Amino acid sequence: MIADAANSLSDVFTDIIAMASFHISKRPIDYNHDYGHGKFETLASLVVGAFVLVVAILILWSGGSRIASAMHGRALPRPGPIALGAAIVTLLSKESLYRYTIRKAKELSSDTLVAKAWDHRSDALISLCTFAGIGGAMFLGERWRILDPIAAIAVSFFIAKVAISILILSLHELMEGSLPRETEEEIEKVIAQVPKVVNYHKLRTRKIGKDYAVDVHVVVSRDCSIVEAHDISENLEEKLRDKFGRDTYITIHIEPSLEGPKADGSDGAGGEGQNPQV
Repeated sequence: MIADAANSLSDVFTDIIAMASFHISKRPIDYNHDYGHGKFETLASLVVGAFVLVVAILILWSGGSRIASAMHGRALPRPGPIALGAAIVTLLSKESLYRYTIRKAKELSSDTLVAKAWDHRSDALISLCTFAGIGGAMFLGERWRILDPIAAIAVSFFIAKVAISILILSLHELMEGSLPRETEEEIEKVIAQVPKVVNYHKLRTRKIGKDYAVDVHVVVSRDCSIVEAHDISENLEEKLRDKFGRDTYITIHIEPSLEGPKADGSDGAGGEGQNPQV
């Protein structure tokens, strides 16, 4: 129960981080931040993930210490009914917080809220194990009081797994990792739907907070005028923003095809290392 209380207290710190990240990440582009402040949310997710991992390690240490004490003949204390009631209240409240937070995280596409949601879910699991351990210790006799630390150790591994996945995702974004291949394939489909695009290559993607950044070289016919090339670029930008959100960062480099129009009216394609014709 003490470990559960300490974990709940740590939530105050992570909640403050989450609220601060939302406030800062929504700041507009300024002189020093050409791509806005979205990365602060990713940094906040990293901090929350690290904090959840620390909590998992502390719970593992606490449970292991109590098991070691029991193995050396020390009797574990019998918890009271107040502790059991507190575990039930905590379990229900934390599970409710998880469901609410994960729903809002999906609506806002917020990695920080996803991290916080799983923090609440881990808290609910801790409370479930606390409830099971307290209940077993109260009603099954002294020899079963060891259920509490055993359950805590089992949950600590689950919490650590969730924390590590949050840390890996946050580090991937901070290191300018590309978007998932499935998302890049959706981008390629959008490009292929734009009229007069002969080819494309050098597609680069990354995530900035909750928004995507797309950089691509687009090949058009050599006989396109500047106005036509500009219109193609504008059309592609609009389609990408319709698909991935109005705040998507898009950079399009227009290139002429290496070959002129062919006799059959089709265009040649140019550019080294480009994708197959679209």
